[in-house]
Amino acid sequence: MPMPVRYIDTIARRYVQLGYQPYRWYVADAPASFTPLSRPLAQATLGMLSTSGAYALGQVAYHYRDDASIRDIPATTPDADLRFSHITENYLVDARRDPGCIFPLRALRDAAARGRIGRLAGRVQSCMGGVYSQRRVRDEVAPAILAAMQREGVDAALLIAM
Repeated sequence: MPMPVRYIDTIARRYVQLGYQPYRWYVADAPASFTPLSRPLAQATLGMLSTSGAYALGQVAYHYRDDASIRDIPATTPDADLRFSHITENYLVDARRDPGCIFPLRALRDAAARGRIGRLAGRVQSCMGGVYSQRRVRDEVAPAILAAMQREGVDAALLIAM
């Protein structure tokens, strides 16, 4: 059985190797606001965001250093057409074998077909979670994801952190 990866220690070492200041985990100034759903989940449009660095065949892979871009991926994309690139390559072995473990499009399409959710957004989002600048995440990544989900009319989002 493989040894578990000590994520925090690994990230701290990686920061030093890349010449960054020691990693500072994000601390919010205030609690996140809670907004109740305006309709039952079975009638809602569900979006999805994965920080796995997923992209669809034909899209550009992520760069490995502070890539703050996002990918809009058609929700109809088959698992065989999903690809992953991420600064933490060692975490992608299972995702490449079974994309549904970190980018569950097939399961979400099934949930919509069974009436568990109203519908899955036509396009879902992915980003690379290894963006070291909290400012870039706050000022670039988060607004781009919000805008993409608003374009899709998303009522609720499934967030999958890698």
